[in-house]
Amino acid sequence: MMEMGLSGMMNQGGSKFRKFEIESSSSSSSSSDHQFHSMNALEILRETVRILRYNLGAFMLIALLLICPVSAILLPNLLVDQSVVNSLTVRLLLVSKSSGLPLLPFVRNSCQKFSETAVSSAMCFPLFITLSLLSRAAVVYSVDCTYSRKKVVITKFLVIMQRLWKRLVITYLWICTVIVVCLTSFCVFLVAVCSSFYVLGFSPDFNAYGAILVGLVFSVVFANAIIICNTTIVISILEDVSGPQALVRASDLIKGQTQVGLLIFLGSTIGLTFVEGLFEHRVKSLSYGDGSSRLWEGPLLVVMYSFVVLIDTMMSAVFYFSCRSYSMEAVEALEASGEIVSQDLSLL
Repeated sequence: MMEMGLSGMMNQGGSKFRKFEIESSSSSSSSSDHQFHSMNALEILRETVRILRYNLGAFMLIALLLICPVSAILLPNLLVDQSVVNSLTVRLLLVSKSSGLPLLPFVRNSCQKFSETAVSSAMCFPLFITLSLLSRAAVVYSVDCTYSRKKVVITKFLVIMQRLWKRLVITYLWICTVIVVCLTSFCVFLVAVCSSFYVLGFSPDFNAYGAILVGLVFSVVFANAIIICNTTIVISILEDVSGPQALVRASDLIKGQTQVGLLIFLGSTIGLTFVEGLFEHRVKSLSYGDGSSRLWEGPLLVVMYSFVVLIDTMMSAVFYFSCRSYSMEAVEALEASGEIVSQDLSLL
């Protein structure tokens, strides 16, 4: 597996890549001469596990202090008012019915889940923009330290965050705006399509199939948006860009690596959904006798959820380095082909 100092990687990327104020330490091992190269999804997972083992204490501390508190509030929906969720669900069901959609179980469940997610995101936004954002920055910093073969120093991280925090918050607000625009556009487009089918006289079942097709197309678009947003966070920390410039930079950087990003997103989504389903079934709905099982299953599932979030954030950081290396390899290939063409022309 490839290992190299972060300083050498930054020099290859040009002056536009800023350092985390960490200098690469010299290593006597020959593996330090290996060049970081682009990876597929499985290789990124293996690299993430290697980084986790190399700096286990730091990452476990981040998970315990920054990720677990958010997961402990997010999973059981402690801040969510169920009456607000029910009211929003009813409104969505009315819109669905007026659009010609049959109120099938999957339509009801989709409206219920969308309402819970929307209300939960709104109520937990202060946590997302503080602890969650700080945990992402800490994970990226720790991955950065691992590549530079440095120990994670809390005081240095706090000094760095004092300088980067404002830029990071601005970038996160732009990311939230992009996500809200994507979801709003999907809802408007879905209602427009279903209403058009309803006016043209198509059956409710046909409307349901059309809604499923629109949902599948949106899932791919939304997954790409999430990949760009996750990469944007890493870019706003490691490079001297923020806000819309960071979003554009992330969109350009992942070109050619979109499939890898989609696989990473799919794996993380499956993991988080699986833990959420277990929590819903084992803790919220099911208990043994006096409910004592919740005393240990609840915290265990919170830890599992936090671990999946940690791995997902680490993979986003490794994915950034992989995409950057891929773009460098593409530039080098173009330069090499240009040199070959110029040599051929000189021979003529």
